[in-house]
Amino acid sequence: MIRLMLAGALLLGSLELAAAQTTLRVGDQKGNAQAVMEAAGQLKDVPYKIEWKEVPAAAPLLEALSAGAIETGLVGDAPFTFAAASGAPVKAIAAIRQTREGLAILVPENSPIRSFADLRGKKIATGRGSIGHQLILAALEKSGWSESDVQIAFLAPSDAKIAYTQGSVDAWSTWEPYVSQEEVLFKSRRIITSEGLTPGLSFQVARPDAIRNKRAELTDFIRRLTAARAWSLNNVDSYAATWGRLMNIPTAVPLNWLSRAKIRIAPIDDGVVADEQGTIDLYLRWGLIKQKLDAAEIVDRSFAGAIAKAGL
Repeated sequence: MIRLMLAGALLLGSLELAAAQTTLRVGDQKGNAQAVMEAAGQLKDVPYKIEWKEVPAAAPLLEALSAGAIETGLVGDAPFTFAAASGAPVKAIAAIRQTREGLAILVPENSPIRSFADLRGKKIATGRGSIGHQLILAALEKSGWSESDVQIAFLAPSDAKIAYTQGSVDAWSTWEPYVSQEEVLFKSRRIITSEGLTPGLSFQVARPDAIRNKRAELTDFIRRLTAARAWSLNNVDSYAATWGRLMNIPTAVPLNWLSRAKIRIAPIDDGVVADEQGTIDLYLRWGLIKQKLDAAEIVDRSFAGAIAKAGL
């Protein structure tokens, strides 16, 4: 009996040592996951190394994932759809639900534009295949307009910011924290949000080989991220302070964003699959993807238990 216990202890120690020697490479947009996990104390005693890679938007994150530079990261449903349709090695392993107020089309404080209807013929900056692009297409569809009724300037966030500030575009369709940054620091106005237009869905995604070979690390990471997000709902001030410090941005910006976002992790369920299918169908109608995808085939439901164990 003692010999068996000793063998078990040695095996457990070996497994823990092996885990400690592994590295999970995580893509992060504007300190998103890292900030909330650090603020919630979820980065303590991690039995493996987390190697963070900071990116400005989903497109470069997905490029890094495709190239094998990272193994997991957070992206919106629209760029995820774009990547999956292109054959990128990516699966959604958890969903992120939040209010839709932080995905918006912005105009400068002194702009005469007051509604989406005023944007006919105007130039809007956004990233191709991004959730900002998704919002424009959904708004065009709701208005009964064609894509030619507005001018879309496809720009990365840094270039879109410059074009927007210099007045070479009339509006910017973007997401958090850029929306709050513009609202709080530069008094921009939201003329439309994605409420009632898009699902407001994001995904934690991973490479299929990481799902196979680093399942223990991914499961633990998802559990910690879920717990951190649950903590953040009742600790907005602490999370905002940590995020502001990591990003070197005034705390008023993340407070504006996080107090209304209500971000939470959700398992991949039938509702998530249906919402993702809606995004796929929107992109198919507008010709951004050429073949219809089955949402059920580009998600992995097997991490639902990790989310449940985190208390949600």
